[in-house]
Amino acid sequence: MAPNPFFPSRGIARPVVPATILAACALVVTACGSPEKSDSAGAAGGAETTQVTDATGTAVKVPAAPQRVVTLSEMDLDSALTLGVDPVGLTAGRGQTGAPAYLADKAKDIPVVGAVTGPDIEKVVQAEPDVILAGQLADEQVLAQLRKIAPTVVTIDSTKSWKKSLELTGKVLGRTNEAEKFLDGYDTEVTALKKDLGSAAGATVSVTRYSAKGSAVMQQGVFISDVLKDLGFERPGIQAEQGEGHSTPISEENLDQIDGDWLFIGTLDPGTSDTELLAALDKKAAYKQLSAVQDKHATVIDGTKWTSLGGAEAAVSVLDDIRKAMVK
Repeated sequence: MAPNPFFPSRGIARPVVPATILAACALVVTACGSPEKSDSAGAAGGAETTQVTDATGTAVKVPAAPQRVVTLSEMDLDSALTLGVDPVGLTAGRGQTGAPAYLADKAKDIPVVGAVTGPDIEKVVQAEPDVILAGQLADEQVLAQLRKIAPTVVTIDSTKSWKKSLELTGKVLGRTNEAEKFLDGYDTEVTALKKDLGSAAGATVSVTRYSAKGSAVMQQGVFISDVLKDLGFERPGIQAEQGEGHSTPISEENLDQIDGDWLFIGTLDPGTSDTELLAALDKKAAYKQLSAVQDKHATVIDGTKWTSLGGAEAAVSVLDDIRKAMVK
């Protein structure tokens, strides 16, 4: 298969707005204007704009070629980097102090302007964005504050589809062609992997996030479940049911609920290595009794990639992980 340039080898809390926000706004001449002026002016007065419809159905005017992009979710960061845009601000990933581990190298020089709980408005202002990718942010008060800084686009709808988000982000960043090429390449990779899986095609695959509180499984309606569905895998137990993301932690007495033909298990704890995670699991008798473990079909994966919000780069990386684990 010819190489694809897009495939390298390999509720929200309402933040407190500090009083110094007024002073910080002065750093950006157009930052604190009305939402209408912000939408029409873009990053520079008179600059060409284009109109997009965001994930909430809101029409937003954005610069035709944004130069300073702030990303307020892991998926937005993933999409921007995938499309060749280096953001000027990002929000830390779940359980992380910076970008998700799988994006850490690419994003190491990008300032952090918020967390999963919400953006730090003052830091967003200081980043001087000409467009803000707001992920699945639903807090209208925070959105109103952001729209006074720069055109703000909610990029993730209720389906949390990384593909739909990438397409929308491509429109916002003026990179529609790049998004389409990436998705075509992803489909090609999926088709090739399904063929190469052989007897493992259609297997039951379990995905688990481990923490000190126990093991939680990933249900339908989240990133990793969409990728596994593309590959035609079955999911065991409640993993086949619609959920809000992951289940509540499962007790050791019920650990058989995480079993499957294949088991992928990770953590969001940046201080826990793969070796340490395996050592912790090996001490649990119930874990060692799982059929996936006994068949040597259990693999430790990057929880920040598999069990978080995900994105385009995460999706192709997951395909690589599955190929390494399941294709002989």
